[in-house]
Amino acid sequence: MQWLRKVSSFFSLFKQAVLGTEQNFTEGSINRAIFLLSIPMILEMAMESMLAVVDIFFISRLNDNDAVTAVGLTESVIAIVYSLAMGLGMSATAMVARRVGEQDRPGAAIAAVNALYIGAVISLLISVTGIFFYKDVLVLMGASNRVVEVGSGYTWWMLTGNFTIVALFLVNAIFRGAGNAAIAMHSLWIANILNMILDPILIFGWGPIPAYGVEGAAIATNIGRGTGVLYQVLFMMGSRGIIQIHRSTMIFDGTVITRLLKVAAGNVGQFLISTASWLFLARIIVTFGSSAFAGYQIAIRIIIFTILPSWGMANAAATLVGQNLGAKQPERAETSVWRAGFLNMVFLGFVSIFFYFISEPIMRIFSADDQVVYYGTQCLRIVAFGYVFYGYGMVIVQAFNGAGDSRTPTILNFFCYWLFQVPLAWALATQTGLQALGVFWAIAIAESVIAVIAIFLFRRGTWKEVKI
Repeated sequence: MQWLRKVSSFFSLFKQAVLGTEQNFTEGSINRAIFLLSIPMILEMAMESMLAVVDIFFISRLNDNDAVTAVGLTESVIAIVYSLAMGLGMSATAMVARRVGEQDRPGAAIAAVNALYIGAVISLLISVTGIFFYKDVLVLMGASNRVVEVGSGYTWWMLTGNFTIVALFLVNAIFRGAGNAAIAMHSLWIANILNMILDPILIFGWGPIPAYGVEGAAIATNIGRGTGVLYQVLFMMGSRGIIQIHRSTMIFDGTVITRLLKVAAGNVGQFLISTASWLFLARIIVTFGSSAFAGYQIAIRIIIFTILPSWGMANAAATLVGQNLGAKQPERAETSVWRAGFLNMVFLGFVSIFFYFISEPIMRIFSADDQVVYYGTQCLRIVAFGYVFYGYGMVIVQAFNGAGDSRTPTILNFFCYWLFQVPLAWALATQTGLQALGVFWAIAIAESVIAVIAIFLFRRGTWKEVKI
């Protein structure tokens, strides 16, 4: 009967993780802390990746490779928004987690509010750019006249409505720092359910609602994400959690903003460096035709669907590092990272095996075009070779960010992406005859190199001394 008690205990802990409460994870079992944080974060990241997969699934039903290309090129640019949101979000997670570890709840709330102020200003600037230059963005990315004609509406909605992206990422990061990843997960459930309902209605039309085509996917995504943000804000304005936004905490604090921006600069820098390199890779692949690019974009969405849950484990490690450093327990922080990294490596190892054997059937769910399927299948198989290294590396990188040491990952990204991955991708694609496949190999090789170097740097332990 002992196994029944273990099963019952597991499901009880799983229920606690999904329902969620904000917690201080500076004491007790490390394995239990990783589990309680990771489960909702994994589900949260799965929900985030599902937004992209659902969109591309319905858009591919338009049987128009130019529509898929327009979405891919737009998402390559929107990745810059993700970089800004994730960079600022990691800064907020680090500061909120540190204040929670120090038992300073008002300080955690003030840090959260000022992070939102920064996010609002960034979002406004991006929206203005989108309103006036949305077509130019596609042209700059190498889009043909047909792609611009089909997809410019999608680009307009995604750029001008970027506040839903920034706010969702940022508030999720705040809740993660407070130890309540379940709220972030719940908000993405709301966003996904609405997106899945609205996508087919707005893309293909239904009753009196006209068919907006690819533009409908962007409208549905913005409505879904916006509703998720509203749910989060209402929760923070209540009295149930550690982070409570009231009049007393809605102050503009220049010192806090300066600290947030200082840490965020490194975070944003590392994400922008990696994102810019992905833009360059996309620019290389699009020269080999719409089929190659469409296959690549579908494959990347599928890869994101599997990678983002792993970011849940990595984000759990970041929260544990921040809270434990705040509580003056650096060794506990380090142990949490090594355990989370090992578990993540095992998970992505199984995913890589899965992709190697059934990548083609997966691709055929999204496209009936043999050329698109071919390129997508090759992308899935080749990139999966780096999964085992990447599983460990992504946890280590997020641990640096959770400690407030954004400088180390930034330097690492610059050297490994721009001085290694980008030149390697260009050389393999244009000088060896591999074409688009050369880019896929460059991705797998570069991600593996980053992981190995990150582990070496983490073992030095300088991240334990960072003050925020």
